[in-house]
Amino acid sequence: MNIVLFAMLGIFIFMMFRRNKKTKEQQATLQSQFAPGVEVMTSFGLFGRIVSMDDEENKVVLELSPGNLATVHRQAVTKIVEPAAVAEEETAVVPDDASSLTTQDAGTPTSPAAVETPDETLKRLNDEGKKDS
Repeated sequence: MNIVLFAMLGIFIFMMFRRNKKTKEQQATLQSQFAPGVEVMTSFGLFGRIVSMDDEENKVVLELSPGNLATVHRQAVTKIVEPAAVAEEETAVVPDDASSLTTQDAGTPTSPAAVETPDETLKRLNDEGKKDS
């Protein structure tokens, strides 16, 4: 029974070291791809473009938006963001005025509520309240 327990412990330790080795290899591969101009994401969810890197102090300067810079630790950058393929979509034509947004004539009301008087509106709202109870 003791032999089985020691074998299980040995397998557990072997798997733990193997996983750590794979994780370090993946991190080294990722960090070798860092260069100024690459779009990245940090571990805390900030997206930005690498502006400069300081290998001695393990710092990366990210441009979050034009003119906004953030300095983060090199290990905080966890993912390289691949630019999404730009789908060719039809661009909507935006009119200069709002006249094309309505389908009816300007003289006719668009909803029945527009022709109600304030007294009729009040009566209608009171009647709707009675239906619920």
